[in-house]
Amino acid sequence: MENIRVGIVGLGRLGKVHAKNLSSAVSGCELTAACSLVESELAFAQKELGVKYTFSSYEEMVQSAVIDAVFIVSPSGFHCEQVRLAMENGKHVFTEKPLGIEIEDIKKTQEVIEKYPEQVFMLGFMRRYDESYQYAKKMVEDGEIGEVTLIRCYGIDPSDELESFVKFAMNNDSGGLFLDMAIHDIDLVRWFTGQEVEQVWAIGKNAAYPELDQVGELETGAAMMSLKDKTMALLVAGRNATHGYHVETEIMGTKGMLRVAQVPEKNLVTIMNNQGLCDLALKTFQKDLEKHSFEKHKNLFPVFKKNVNQQLMQKMVYNQQKLH
Repeated sequence: MENIRVGIVGLGRLGKVHAKNLSSAVSGCELTAACSLVESELAFAQKELGVKYTFSSYEEMVQSAVIDAVFIVSPSGFHCEQVRLAMENGKHVFTEKPLGIEIEDIKKTQEVIEKYPEQVFMLGFMRRYDESYQYAKKMVEDGEIGEVTLIRCYGIDPSDELESFVKFAMNNDSGGLFLDMAIHDIDLVRWFTGQEVEQVWAIGKNAAYPELDQVGELETGAAMMSLKDKTMALLVAGRNATHGYHVETEIMGTKGMLRVAQVPEKNLVTIMNNQGLCDLALKTFQKDLEKHSFEKHKNLFPVFKKNVNQQLMQKMVYNQQKLH
């Protein structure tokens, strides 16, 4: 029985995390190919991860017969074109968020994706697969906190990554703070409510690195959104949390409140209702980027199973045993 053969494009900070997990931590997956314009990154893939095939041309990689699927971990501005090329060449696709940074390009890409229903496409919104968020979602669906009125989200990256981002931003377009980072929270707002955003107000400030003003990027930002049913959402996004990753979601309803990830190192659901306050300690939330990435990979392959040859996919089934 064969493994799913994967090629990855993008071997920067996040790309290396994906590549390491794909090469050693995901059952039924074989990291067969890597694509980069940087020779040292290709050397890393070969020497450290045992990747058999390396490419400096993405088009050549997706046209080759040595892979079945592509992981796209390149800068955001390349995602749409790379997704289209992979789909048009018969490959299954996982791409990091966002899908793209220009609306027309995104719409064009969506049309291409829809032309190939037998191929799997997945965008990297991993929080939907986290046990605590799933638990909170079920409580909302079961009416435990009544009608949702407001959602507040924090999504702040560690300070020790800010300097490298500044260097990246000077030569690349991430799409901006909200598209690059708060997109996870926007996804959660839509997921929890089933509603689309109708109005947005946003502000931001660059304090530690004022030079980000020159390239239209933000170090810290806040947004207020009104959904079609008048539910409100407040988003705080940033790149300068000195204590590490700070990810938190609070959902207010007419009968109570839920808070997910009250502190950055644990994923806790806190319920506040007419019975008082109760903390439900669930599975530890990923402390670092590697575990965030691993969770994405684990849950990608059950999706593949629904769409790819059954015999080929048996090795791709998500191992239900806990990772810890």
